[in-house]
Amino acid sequence: MKRRKRQQRSRTRRLGATVAVVAVIGAGGWFAGTRMQSPADAAASQRAPEAGPVTVPVEHRTLTATVVAQGSLEYGSPRGITLAGAVGSSQESDEEDGAAQRVTKAPSAGSRLKEGDVFMQVSGRPVLVLSGPVPMYRTLGPGSSGEDVRQLQKALNRLGFSTGGVTGTYGQGTASAVGRWYRSKGYTAQEPTIADRQRLGDLETAVSDAQAALLTARGDSEEAPGDGTPGKDSEKLRNLHIKSAEKQLELANAALSAFKAGYGTKVPAGEIVFLPRLPVRVDKAKVRAGDTPDGEVATVTSSDVVVEAVVPGSDAASLREGMTVQVTTADGKEAEGVLSEIGGSGTTFEDAGSGAGTGPDAEPGGTSGSGEEPESTGTSGDGTSEPVPLKVTIAKPGPLAENTGGAATVTIEVGESDGKVLAVPVAAVQTSAGGQARVRVERDGRVRRIDVVLGISADGLVEVKPDGGALKKGDLVVVGR
Repeated sequence: MKRRKRQQRSRTRRLGATVAVVAVIGAGGWFAGTRMQSPADAAASQRAPEAGPVTVPVEHRTLTATVVAQGSLEYGSPRGITLAGAVGSSQESDEEDGAAQRVTKAPSAGSRLKEGDVFMQVSGRPVLVLSGPVPMYRTLGPGSSGEDVRQLQKALNRLGFSTGGVTGTYGQGTASAVGRWYRSKGYTAQEPTIADRQRLGDLETAVSDAQAALLTARGDSEEAPGDGTPGKDSEKLRNLHIKSAEKQLELANAALSAFKAGYGTKVPAGEIVFLPRLPVRVDKAKVRAGDTPDGEVATVTSSDVVVEAVVPGSDAASLREGMTVQVTTADGKEAEGVLSEIGGSGTTFEDAGSGAGTGPDAEPGGTSGSGEEPESTGTSGDGTSEPVPLKVTIAKPGPLAENTGGAATVTIEVGESDGKVLAVPVAAVQTSAGGQARVRVERDGRVRRIDVVLGISADGLVEVKPDGGALKKGDLVVVGR
């Protein structure tokens, strides 16, 4: 009995073990079956999922269009200064007239020059600045006439030294005004030199001698005897003698008058620099005390700071001279400027590309069906437009004056939308071959094209005006796949 029970328990244990093994084998087979794939299934699992359109919502906002460019800050209107001739002349002796001229006070870099100021000194004489378009090219003095004299007279009158009129001829009124102007600056105007005075004395002596010779000739004629000696030949000789003396006196008087016409207070060619606009700023001094003033002695600029930059032609098409410009340096300093120049001489912008570009539509799809005009993506063709240089003038640079030579960003506001408008990314706009702008809108899993009129663009967005109410805020427009 006991033996039978033991045999029964043994059979039960063997059955349980067999069931467990079968269960394990079955589970392993199920696991292996779920993990095993056919080659076709494996290839299918590696394929990318079906591409769907990339969409963004339509915005309702105000757009402010700007043109932004990078440029460099510099002072404007640079100009080299060269003296037109000698500064002064010796008043002591002829020997010193040939002495080399030396700079005794160099131009001061960074200084500001207004009309009538002393620019530098050469051999103790001043070099002064005046406003005028005609450059100094000769010594001006009594008897001189021309447009340069007229401009000198205008400048003297502006400074408060009356010339007695603007006649274009250098007379005593002009000479007197020059003398007063020089004295106000602590200098003496260029008076006649010793050589000039000696020349004047020689000419006056020549006139006196000619007068004496004429008197002598006439006296001899009156004292000649009338006793019947051969008189005709003698009288002819006396008359010739008188006429010769008269001619010598005439020539001596003419020479004296001509010299006196240019005798008096003068302005040597090197003592004035006429500049088209004042005030100016001395940018660089190119000579030092002791140098000879040959060639350029300095460069000057306007007091304005300018920014020179370049923009694509498509951006330049929306710019006009006189626009307000915001200028910002790398360290955050700001100033307001004016767009003073666009492009070079004869540049026009009417032909510059603006608006949508053309090209094939890389994306099939949509629900409008076949047979539609080919479309292009994007709205700008400025990749092929010529770059256009700009110049921005900052009349009151303030702290920006310390940043000359550095970089700056110019921002020009070119327009603003009329309140809030519907706006989409530029990439959402397509243009047909016929020029019609469109956007694609995804609704209920389908894509449809909607014709739009483009407005202002800014910050990568463009205003769209749909036909009727076919587009609204929040609609999803396609920008890619």
